[in-house]
Amino acid sequence: MSTWLSERERRLVAGAESALAAMPIPTQIVSNGEYLPPPQSTVQKQVEARINELADVNGKHLGLSRRQFLHTSCGMAAAFLAMNDIYGNVFQVAPAEAREPELMLARAQSLAGQFIFDVQTHFVRDDFDHKELLGLADFASQHWNPKMKEEGVTSLARYKFQNYVKEVYYDSDTNMALLSGAPFDDPSWWLLSNEQIVKARELINDFAGSRRLLAHSVITPKQPGWMDEVDKAIEVYKPDSWKSYTIGDPLAPSKFPWRLDDEQVMYPFYEKAVKAGINTLCIHKGLLPPDYEKSFAGVWEYASAWDIGKAAKDWPQMNFVIYHSALRPFLELPDKAWAEFEQTGRIQWASDLAEIPQKFGVTNVYAELGTSFANSAVAHPKFCAALVGTLIKGMGIDHVMWGTDSVWYGSPQWQIEALRRLEIPEDMQKKYGFVPLGDANSATKQLIFAGNATRFYKIKLKAAVNTRMPAFSEDRLAALRNEYTQAANQPSNLRYGYVRAA
Repeated sequence: MSTWLSERERRLVAGAESALAAMPIPTQIVSNGEYLPPPQSTVQKQVEARINELADVNGKHLGLSRRQFLHTSCGMAAAFLAMNDIYGNVFQVAPAEAREPELMLARAQSLAGQFIFDVQTHFVRDDFDHKELLGLADFASQHWNPKMKEEGVTSLARYKFQNYVKEVYYDSDTNMALLSGAPFDDPSWWLLSNEQIVKARELINDFAGSRRLLAHSVITPKQPGWMDEVDKAIEVYKPDSWKSYTIGDPLAPSKFPWRLDDEQVMYPFYEKAVKAGINTLCIHKGLLPPDYEKSFAGVWEYASAWDIGKAAKDWPQMNFVIYHSALRPFLELPDKAWAEFEQTGRIQWASDLAEIPQKFGVTNVYAELGTSFANSAVAHPKFCAALVGTLIKGMGIDHVMWGTDSVWYGSPQWQIEALRRLEIPEDMQKKYGFVPLGDANSATKQLIFAGNATRFYKIKLKAAVNTRMPAFSEDRLAALRNEYTQAANQPSNLRYGYVRAA
């Protein structure tokens, strides 16, 4: 895997679980180890300093240390106050929320009925043993923070099933998740096999007593035997939807890139998928590094939106969910992308996606927010607002879906809180024709968080009459999460990637 960080690059990073351990939200862009994250910007340093200032003042008021305070709901509120202080009013938060736990408790109770469906989550199989995934953490534990080894944070266990369940179902408000995978030209790099994905679905749902986890089957067009795996998935695995990468391999230029509108390669697959009733394909798009024209020479266009419109028009029976909303900028400071948006009103590749419904007259293309939301919310909240506004304006509020790419970034709770509080500033609404997002429980946010995906995947949120299937609020996972909360366990605030060292 030639694109994992070099020895030189390893000297430039620190483990995010150490560097950002106390912060309720990341104050640097976090890499999962596939690419070198950018340095913490001057503005991000200001945000971090302001969070610490608010933590000291409000923590003292509550009789808590800075670290203790930052692990509370008031600490989360303080983080968004700090973001507003530095970036301008993008997040809806009142100063009193940082010093009055009763307000935060009332807020939590008002959101208790909000359903969160995360349509992009990941963990790795138990026998996944590519230590490159941990190379940066090992280096950090040897050179910066020896306690990381004592705490076990350099173990691949942080990316595995047990921690996945904790971070997604216990340390966040996520109610339902879709478990995904990723293909590689080297099969040993697969995070999970298709069989393991569906076994995880069976395990979680049997344990909970309700439908808490959905499953993908990953397809690998052009690779030898790929249609045989499709046939097996239809007959045996019965996935809830399909997942694939038109670029072939997310880590390096692949021998197997392909197009959605390739009539010889893909149209026979669509025919099989429609006939089987598994007519949703989730496609990784975007998220290439700044030097993509060089590092992904010859294949980078396959990660763009160039092939979506024709395929969607030719196959109205299929649903095309574009993961990451095709956002090109990835793990880089978005100052340039923001300046470009202010000048042109466009966002690389994401705007191309948003224009597809009107250009091609289709309604079967959807945008998903995984990673793109996380990194833009942290690095530039106004750019994040521009991204969400662009997608809603072009695709419609009923065509944008919530995903977090967890557990690469730790518990998704901070991302949930960011969307709950995000609002597109009025000047941006007027200038670009964006609609307001509303409060934490607005109809718009409820559609993004779950309404669109539950309708899409035909999820019934209430227990069916005359069946043994309980409501989500009454199943075994709900009971255990309540016990976990009552025991006053605080979210870890850990992120499981790497940040640029000071």
